[in-house]
Amino acid sequence: MSVVKEVDFSAESPRPAREPLPMRMWLDDGDSPADVIDALALSPFATGEQPFSRSATIDRVRADAVMTAEGGRVLRVAQHVNGMESRLIAGEGWTLRVVRYANRAALVTATAVTQELAGAVLEEATKGAEETTAGEDHVTMGFWWRSGRGPQRSEKPITTTPWERIRGNYSRTAAPALDGLMAVRAADVTGRLLLLHGPPGTGKTTLLRTLAREWAPWCQVDCVLDPELLFSDPGYLMDVAVGWDGDDEDEEKRWRLLVLEDCDELIRGEAKQSTGQGLSRLLNLTDGLLGQGRDVLVAVTTNEELGRLHPAVVRPGRCLAQIEVGPLDAAQAAEWLGEPGRVGPAGATLAELFALREGRPAGPPGPPASTGLYL
Repeated sequence: MSVVKEVDFSAESPRPAREPLPMRMWLDDGDSPADVIDALALSPFATGEQPFSRSATIDRVRADAVMTAEGGRVLRVAQHVNGMESRLIAGEGWTLRVVRYANRAALVTATAVTQELAGAVLEEATKGAEETTAGEDHVTMGFWWRSGRGPQRSEKPITTTPWERIRGNYSRTAAPALDGLMAVRAADVTGRLLLLHGPPGTGKTTLLRTLAREWAPWCQVDCVLDPELLFSDPGYLMDVAVGWDGDDEDEEKRWRLLVLEDCDELIRGEAKQSTGQGLSRLLNLTDGLLGQGRDVLVAVTTNEELGRLHPAVVRPGRCLAQIEVGPLDAAQAAEWLGEPGRVGPAGATLAELFALREGRPAGPPGPPASTGLYL
């Protein structure tokens, strides 16, 4: 049974000399402490006691940011186990509501007795709060996952490297195809599927980070952390593929690239039998009804050899690019390392070369511990 309480917010602060507008709110057991803070922050604005409001959003808040103004007193704090925190802060003639989210974004709202005071409080509370990154070395990437509350998306800046600086990390057979991939623009898109295949440790993940940088002017890159759930849950798939168009309605819409890493089970030859509808839904997203009218690309990385992949995945016309990212041959690996005697006749993967350069045992390609960021 719900317990309903009528709350009169006029008791939170002295009434102004002029007659305020009445405000009452009914709370029940479905409301959270954060909802109470929302109502308390709205109260002085709704009653007319503080009739001016200014708001701002911050994409990436510094961990040590205080986010308050001089003379402010913390009246309420509500913290959630998922990392979200709401604060209500008040000063002479102003009220501040600060909501910090698990993805380190924040929403800050100030109300005050004058427009100038509201602006000054907001400016002081947000000054220096945003984390600064070297724009040339970072790009914003989205991350999707399914939680108990449904599909979730978070953004974070990731470190990237220009293609021309890492081109020498890739085999002479793959580099020309990768040159073409990095140069693709929206008008060049034909197929909707990008397939990167090859052994572990050859630099496929690094390629995707660099691709996010090279395509940043026209394409938003999102990584799906649980692709096995994405294609087993139609609701999750619809939210990721169809239901998200960005937060700014005025911003020019960009293409999106969904990254699915290490999806061997989804696209190998026996995928239809082993994963049920997963493969069909992937193909439907790339060139079926689900993908129609949506500017969505899908990048899949796999350790499988091309001959073991399902024929429907690699058929002509479906792939924007289909590139084998293999080890460097012996000559190129020796040139990369600068020590010819340390490279065997079979060549080496990028992960093995980094291990040799750092004096660590390279080991056979495959174990995750030896591949680092170069899966």
